[in-house]
Amino acid sequence: MQPPPFQRPAIVSAIDIESIPVGQITRQRVVMTENATGNETLVPAILLRAEDPRPVVGITAAVHGNELNGVHVIHRLLEQLKPVHLHRGTIVAVPIVNIPGYLRQQREFEDGTDINRIMPGRANGNESELYAHRFIDRVARHFDYLIDLHTASFGRVNSLYVRADMTKPVTATIARLLSPQIIVHSAAGDGTLRAAVEDLGAHAVTVEVGDPQRFQRGLVRSARLGIVEVLEHLGMVDDLSDPDTHDVIECKRSYWLYTDRGGVLTVLPNVTDTVHEGDVIARLQNVWGDVVREYRAPEDGIVVGKSVNPAARAGSRIIHLGVVAAR
Repeated sequence: MQPPPFQRPAIVSAIDIESIPVGQITRQRVVMTENATGNETLVPAILLRAEDPRPVVGITAAVHGNELNGVHVIHRLLEQLKPVHLHRGTIVAVPIVNIPGYLRQQREFEDGTDINRIMPGRANGNESELYAHRFIDRVARHFDYLIDLHTASFGRVNSLYVRADMTKPVTATIARLLSPQIIVHSAAGDGTLRAAVEDLGAHAVTVEVGDPQRFQRGLVRSARLGIVEVLEHLGMVDDLSDPDTHDVIECKRSYWLYTDRGGVLTVLPNVTDTVHEGDVIARLQNVWGDVVREYRAPEDGIVVGKSVNPAARAGSRIIHLGVVAAR
């Protein structure tokens, strides 16, 4: 059977929740900025609205241009969700936020800035600040809830984990409904998309879905099922599927460990492995193959993420260690 003919989505200056057609999937391209030829940079948005438009759930991916699992999560989610399934509210899914970074297959914006460090940007700022400001003003300001999908960056791998402020009941509930492998308590940092929408009154979490520049079917499936659970909890959809059932490890804090010299790095534990204080977690060799340093876990914890890049400069990442909360 042939797919239906593709209709080019409308170009809009901003998302308008009230004008979104009810009971159908709508695709739009939202104007962000213009390049030096005057051509517009357009962010794709996939919209699904019920008669009652609230709450608005934003699902964003590729704020960092090389973090692609979230793109696939959104595609698979919207393959599962049909307009008839949505009883209330609006879903605003943005599969690629950072279009210039995505086109360059890089984490940063085209001017080298990490736009997840400068949100909400500035209306009269430089190139990246203007882009960030317009994304907030033209898209994200509508959100009542945000699920922001990320992955590790080049040279690193991640578990499926959620960063959320677990002191806030609403975000704590969302984090647990997402049913990741690990939850890390973390207040939203200044400059992140999560912090910017929280400042506007939304409830927001960040979901780290594995590794960069690839699609990982198992993690994509788990993230999709978790998002469906959140939508069910909000009364937006009926019970569509069962979540993954597994133990979720909650961490009260986490931090990265770094090398203190350069060389060839081998990190020993895998993501989600438990380590104990004093365990050897990495070895550093010189270019001749001699072991010049062993790194040990400073305390008990779980490996949230790790470096997989053997070429280590002084100050390179080793592991992201999560300190498990007492039960």
